[in-house]
Amino acid sequence: MQRNAVRWGLLALFVDGPKYGYQLRTELDTRTGGSWAVNVGQIYTTLDRLVRDGFVATAGTDAQGRERYALTEPGRLALADWYLTPVTETERPRNELAIKLAMAAQDPGVDITIVVQQQRTESMRQLRDYTDLRRQANEDVDLTWSLFLDHLIFALEGELRWLDQVEATVQRRRYTRPAPASAPASIPAEAAEPAESGQARR
Repeated sequence: MQRNAVRWGLLALFVDGPKYGYQLRTELDTRTGGSWAVNVGQIYTTLDRLVRDGFVATAGTDAQGRERYALTEPGRLALADWYLTPVTETERPRNELAIKLAMAAQDPGVDITIVVQQQRTESMRQLRDYTDLRRQANEDVDLTWSLFLDHLIFALEGELRWLDQVEATVQRRRYTRPAPASAPASIPAEAAEPAESGQARR
């Protein structure tokens, strides 16, 4: 998951009031159904940066002595700006699956059909799991989780279509690529033939 997404995701959690560090991790995990693998250390590191940038500030401690943080006015304005700024997926070209298939497509020793089939099986499994969760989700109770599941489902459906395209494109290219010539066209065929057995090379 991109660090920038964690930053804005945490900032958005402060809208309904002050929170402490571990509470942020719990709420982020709940709202995204655990699909964002963010550890406590990353939460606190991001929180420190939000404080440094003036987007959140300390807001005292709770009854258990835990330090809480609250959204500042600059933070509120930054969050509003983030909501209205289109997302550019700058990390998309670095997606591990895209890189893996790009490399496999150029390797004559790799059967792209097997690689694609392995990924297709896993992607379909994930799609079934998320679809089941979406059927169980109650939009009236947790709209955030429902929308996030929709995103995951549509992304996987697109990934499956892309896998089909990758397989077809690579197979078509491999089967239609002309065989390399045995010798350059500018060299006479007889000159390219090896010397007969027993004939000395000059």
